[in-house]
Amino acid sequence: RALAAALSDAGVPVLGPASRGENGADAGIVLLAVPDAAIADAARAIAPGRLVGHLSGALDLSVLAPHEGFGIHPLMTVTGAGASFEGVTAALAGTSPRAHAAAEALADVLGMTGITVRDEDRAAYHAAASIAANFLVTLGGMAEDLAASAGVDRDALVPLVRAAVENWADRGAASALTGPVSRGDDTTVARQREAIAERLPDRLALFDALVDATRDLAATQRAGTTAAS
Repeated sequence: RALAAALSDAGVPVLGPASRGENGADAGIVLLAVPDAAIADAARAIAPGRLVGHLSGALDLSVLAPHEGFGIHPLMTVTGAGASFEGVTAALAGTSPRAHAAAEALADVLGMTGITVRDEDRAAYHAAASIAANFLVTLGGMAEDLAASAGVDRDALVPLVRAAVENWADRGAASALTGPVSRGDDTTVARQREAIAERLPDRLALFDALVDATRDLAATQRAGTTAAS
């Protein structure tokens, strides 16, 4: 719905969103906005002669056979109609120059910047996107639950999260890292661990894994500071 609305607002004639099972015979380009596991079946239902595209970040274009196919995966979170794609990066692919050009044109009309991701890199690319978006939200949920146990609302954490993300965006992970792990304050980390064990015991293993990963990042940070000095 979000993509159909954005394309329509950009002046692209859109027939849809269509229902499952429709063959797209009235369209020149068909975009399959379905779960990854359903793309191959949906593609087989499309009438021959169309350019058929999918929105998957993880899959290559073999799932669109036998059609001339393309892929366009916006690197953003979409929760409903009204989303803007302006300024977003999108991974593009095509089985032919014409198909790739169609993907580029759709990205361009929506204000997106296209990049090319090789088939052998798709899983790593998509995992990076999931970590950056989905896992960040999962960690936010963990922080929210722990804060609630101390009588603190989620809203109090929002400026902290936004500042951390902006610092990461501007400076990279190693330079943006702050907090007790980066300072080597093991006593504070131990107290935090006790609080997790008491109040969110099912998240203790996750906390431990994150502390280990953060220590590795802090070591990178210190190595970079030493090299710079």
